[in-house]
Amino acid sequence: MIKELKTLIAVAREGTFAAAGNKIGLTQAAVSAQIQRLEAELGFEIFDRKGRSAHLNRMGHQILLQAQELLRLYDNLGSTTVGLPSVLVNIGAIASVQRSYLPDALAKFHQQCPQCRTRVIPGLSMELVNLVDAGEIDMAAIIRPPFSLQSDLRWTTLALEPYRLIVPRDVPGEDWSELLSTQPFIRYDRSSFGGRQVDRFLRQMHFTLREVCELDELEAIIKLVENGVGVALVPQTATHQEWPVGVRALDLGQHTFHRDIGLVHRSRQSFTEPVRILAQLIGEQVKTGSE
Repeated sequence: MIKELKTLIAVAREGTFAAAGNKIGLTQAAVSAQIQRLEAELGFEIFDRKGRSAHLNRMGHQILLQAQELLRLYDNLGSTTVGLPSVLVNIGAIASVQRSYLPDALAKFHQQCPQCRTRVIPGLSMELVNLVDAGEIDMAAIIRPPFSLQSDLRWTTLALEPYRLIVPRDVPGEDWSELLSTQPFIRYDRSSFGGRQVDRFLRQMHFTLREVCELDELEAIIKLVENGVGVALVPQTATHQEWPVGVRALDLGQHTFHRDIGLVHRSRQSFTEPVRILAQLIGEQVKTGSE
C-alpha cells in the first residue's frame, strides 16, 4: 500500500501517469496498475481521467491529504524525535491573502503552537469553498461568494477592500469614468468572484469598453497597467497600499464597491483548538495591517 500511496502523490503532482512514471522510475503501465489497485482497495475512483491527464476528484483530494499524513508517519517510524509537530491544520487561501495577512499570522501561530503543522492550499475562491464543504480543509481565506453558503458553512469577514481604477502614470486625466470609457481595458477574470464583481459593476454602469486582455492574477494585471497596456479595475489589497511607481489609482467616489475578504468555515463550535487559534490570529493580523 505504501508504494501505491507514493505513486498517488506523484500522479497528483505531475498531472499524468506518464509524467509521474518518469519522476519515480516506473512505466506508465506500472503507474496505471498501481492506481487501479489502490482504487480497487478503496472501493471508489480517485482520479478523473481525460485523455492523458489525470485530475483528483473530490474523494481523491481527501485521500491525497490522508496519504501525505500516512507517509509522514511511516517515514518517522522508529524515529527518536517523538516531539516533532503532529497536529495538522489545513487552510486554503487565495493568492493575495498568501502575500499579505497569512505569513505573519502563520509565524505567530507556530510560535504559540509548536506542536502543530500547517498546510496552505492555494486556489480560486470557488475551489476552496468546495474543499471546506467536503471537509478536506479546515477553513479558507477567500473572496466572499456571490451566493448563499450551504447551511453548515459560516462566513467571517476579515477586510473590505475598495476597488480602484488604476491607470498608467503617464496617462493624463482624473475623471475615472472617462478614462474607463476611452482607454484600453484589462479585465479581472470573470471566472473568479472578484472578476464577477467587476463585471456586475460595469453592466450596472452601462460602460462600453475596449477590452484588450482578461486574466485572474492581480499582480499581472497591475504590471500590464504599469507597462501602458491599458487601465483596470482592481481591489486595493493590503499589499497595495502603495502602488508601483508607474501606476496611478483613482477613487471611484460614490460608486466605490468592495471586495469582501474573509474566512469560510464550519461552525466555530466544531473548531479544534489549533484551528480556532489560527483563525483568531489571521483576524488580528488583518486588524493590525489596517491600522
